[in-house]
Amino acid sequence: MAALSTLHRHTLAPKDVRAATGPMTQTRALCGAPLARQCNRFKPTAPSRRTRSASRLVVATSSTSDVKTLDDKPAMYADFIDEEALLAQSTFAIKPNELLVKAKSWLMAATEGQYDATAMADSFEFVGPVVGPLTKDQFLTAIGSFNLKEGIPDLTGNMHHFRVDPYIHNRVWFTTMAKGTHTGTLAGSIKPSGKAFQSCPQSCSLTFNEQGQVLEYTIGYPMDRRLGNTGGLGGVFGIFYAIGSPLPFPEANPWKISKRYRFFQLLGKLNSMMKK
Repeated sequence: MAALSTLHRHTLAPKDVRAATGPMTQTRALCGAPLARQCNRFKPTAPSRRTRSASRLVVATSSTSDVKTLDDKPAMYADFIDEEALLAQSTFAIKPNELLVKAKSWLMAATEGQYDATAMADSFEFVGPVVGPLTKDQFLTAIGSFNLKEGIPDLTGNMHHFRVDPYIHNRVWFTTMAKGTHTGTLAGSIKPSGKAFQSCPQSCSLTFNEQGQVLEYTIGYPMDRRLGNTGGLGGVFGIFYAIGSPLPFPEANPWKISKRYRFFQLLGKLNSMMKK
């Protein structure tokens, strides 16, 4: 359980969130300050929203002969960006298609417990919803102390929907919906329960430097906590909960409504009743 102790000691507190410096006027205007700070760190290209690619999305109107492209789109379509055009303006050393291949290759090795330290930047960080940031050494120590597949031999990540971020051109996003059956001893002490688990969809990402090394690995961000049987939890927290061995702290257990939020909802209902 040494790895779990390591992860618990490095939970993310608000004060740990670091704002990068440097101008990113275009991205700030398009995405807001939080994403602009993220973009500053990885130095992406921030192309204009107005750029259009040669292959345009066609928007049909009431008449089949009267067709408009997004160049002539009404205001209601203004929130749809042209991803191809934004990616085409990438100045990052590794092109989008190559970056997708590199991401999948790194993840294939990772699923077998093979983490090549040379493929990870010295400034590598591992970050989850409440875990991290972990440095490269901290991550390798934690991940190397136990193997999930020893306790869950049929573990599969079911990774899909790989795509390069149209604004942060060195970042690859993907989704996982892991599943498996606890038929072996897990983390050195948790005896087989025979229970199967299915995680909720989780958003994950890999960010690369120009040398093709992984700069940042983010995992376990639940996209719909209602799905699966992991209590809406991501990563190993969800697995331990599903097999009946939840970790002993609130962050590793399903979300529960607070008394204050319940009271706030009650006030809203009372207000609605009084207006009728």
